[in-house]
Amino acid sequence: MSELLQTPIEFLKGVGPQRAQLLQKELGIFTYGDLLHTYPYRYLDRSIYHKCSELPYIDSYVQLVGTIDNIKEVGTARFKRLSARFTDSTGSIEFIWFQGGQWIKQMLVAGLPYQAFGKAKVINGVWTIPHPELTPMNEVSKKAGFQPFYSSTEKLNQKGLNTKGIEKLVQHLFFQHDIQTKEFLPEHIIKEQELISRSEALKKIHRPNNEIDIKQARFRLKFEELFFLQLEMLIRKGTRIQAIKGHVFEQSGELLNQFYAHHLPFELTNAQKRVIKEIRKDFLKGHHMNRLLQGDVGSGKTLVALIAMLIAVGNRFQACIMAPTEILANQHYETIRELVKDIDIKLALLTGSTKKAARIPLFDALEKGEINILIGTHALLEDPVQFHNLGFVVIDEQHRFGVAQRGKMWRKNSIPPHILVMTATPIPRTLAMTFYGDLDVSVIDELPPGRKPISTIHRFDSHRLALFGFMRKEIALGRQIYIVYPLIKESEKLDFNNLMDGFEAISRSFPMPEYQVSIVHGKMKPDAKEYEMQRFIKGETHIMVATTVIEVGVNVPNASVMIIESAERFGLAQLHQLRGRVGRGAEKSYCILMTGYELSKEAKKRMGTMVATSDGFEIAEVDLQLRGPGDLMGTQQSGILELKIADLSKDGEIVNSARETAKQLIENDPDLLLPAHQKLREKVITLLKERPNWGTIG
Repeated sequence: MSELLQTPIEFLKGVGPQRAQLLQKELGIFTYGDLLHTYPYRYLDRSIYHKCSELPYIDSYVQLVGTIDNIKEVGTARFKRLSARFTDSTGSIEFIWFQGGQWIKQMLVAGLPYQAFGKAKVINGVWTIPHPELTPMNEVSKKAGFQPFYSSTEKLNQKGLNTKGIEKLVQHLFFQHDIQTKEFLPEHIIKEQELISRSEALKKIHRPNNEIDIKQARFRLKFEELFFLQLEMLIRKGTRIQAIKGHVFEQSGELLNQFYAHHLPFELTNAQKRVIKEIRKDFLKGHHMNRLLQGDVGSGKTLVALIAMLIAVGNRFQACIMAPTEILANQHYETIRELVKDIDIKLALLTGSTKKAARIPLFDALEKGEINILIGTHALLEDPVQFHNLGFVVIDEQHRFGVAQRGKMWRKNSIPPHILVMTATPIPRTLAMTFYGDLDVSVIDELPPGRKPISTIHRFDSHRLALFGFMRKEIALGRQIYIVYPLIKESEKLDFNNLMDGFEAISRSFPMPEYQVSIVHGKMKPDAKEYEMQRFIKGETHIMVATTVIEVGVNVPNASVMIIESAERFGLAQLHQLRGRVGRGAEKSYCILMTGYELSKEAKKRMGTMVATSDGFEIAEVDLQLRGPGDLMGTQQSGILELKIADLSKDGEIVNSARETAKQLIENDPDLLLPAHQKLREKVITLLKERPNWGTIG
């Protein structure tokens, strides 16, 4: 059977070379097996009938029973179409065919009872079904059960491979062959999870008779998909721990003890202490650490990272922090320099803006081991950057780096340095278990004491005068204000114009010399951008008009108001990040979301979520439901997972169950050597060969 499923798709009845090329390009269907694992995304119960007078809503698929009359061709010679009236006991609607009218007219029989199926629309104020599927009532028994709907594309539609066309190909596959696929799951897991067989699931997913069939098939296929993913992650993690040695940091070191006793800026939260213990434990194991640190904006991740770096330096190793932007790298450098100014430690900063004259002595000092901690951007990945003894790497805002970029840091030492990847964008638990299932995960889930909650308010553009009045009051109290405009690549020119218009409007409403206004955007030269940033940080300007360049890396405790213009154009994660730029001082802070009145359902949900909660993990869960895992993780990460049927935004319980089952299996049979696990072992070996080892590259 495995050989049959490897058969090229062009040999299936109804395909051929041309259609095969399209299926390969548009849907990634190369073989019979690929078609078998192209699942319907929804179903329609063909046992339910509607009445002409009770159509549910526009663009809904409906099924009717009635007769046809008034068959006629309408329109001009150039745009001729076929029209017919369809009538049942409650009324009538119009059927219309834009193509093939002459052929269809010959097939229609006035007065004959038909079952009609199609998508109901309103055209020129009249309920209409374009190109309905018609079946004489004496043939209807062939249409029993649930009708599957398959994803298609415009190019496939043009070649007759719409959802109906793909359904026919699947029917040909089942009609021509007795599909009995190999069972990989052990019998004890099938019984524990109450799963139907794999062959049965594949038949029912494509040809269900009722909702129970669909439910059973989906659960079986989702569980299997997620189980193998979790099993693969756990095996890779176990292999990495066993195979890759890690530096042992045996002592805390005098540097850390001195810092902790005399220079700690505030008492650590219990969450910070817990994470430091987890990292410290990893440092003592002799295995390579690969840990993800999640923490909301302002939760104190940088301080935790610094303490871990001081442990590395105290054990005569070097450490580094890699950040995605110069702004964030500079911010880390300034923050850490201030924290360690009174202890004997050598820091350096390396970014794209570092002059060549400064780079040569920096590279030399780094290679000699004279620099203890290097902070920088992607510039750290360059070949001339050679460490004397790199033992610990911190990657901040890790989702902004590609997998290969992160992997380069491994090769900066003969024994790979310990890796701590940090994110201020909380990751839903289901995503953390799947995208980062091979990493150990630490969470800082509380904010440092003294930080006041930020009031988030949604306002429409018509409230702008009241907003300006509020801004003046805050400035009179000595506070500063951010105003952020979107900058989205697809409409960059338009966004830039909006930013400049906004800057001019603010400058008119807040004139000099009473008010000082800064502007920062990505088109500015680095020196000019840094100059404006510093003016705001020093309190020389009252208002900063900016794009999302200030999303991360700007820390101004005196800034108490964040105004986000066109907030409906931002994702939840971005809105939450931007909100985190305020609330860093002792004063009450505000985030004001400005939008137009016309909001989509999703935009309303985003605004409502931001107003209702400041919990980053709660926001991340809503974001996952709205956007799905691919968009949430970004293109560099989303390609790691290409799930066929499971949906991480909805299948959290199955993810948990699959992971627990996989963990128990590995604990009982780490190498899958038991006779009952032989087929499972074969499948896992194939998966490990097919997919790159993401876990070994940070």
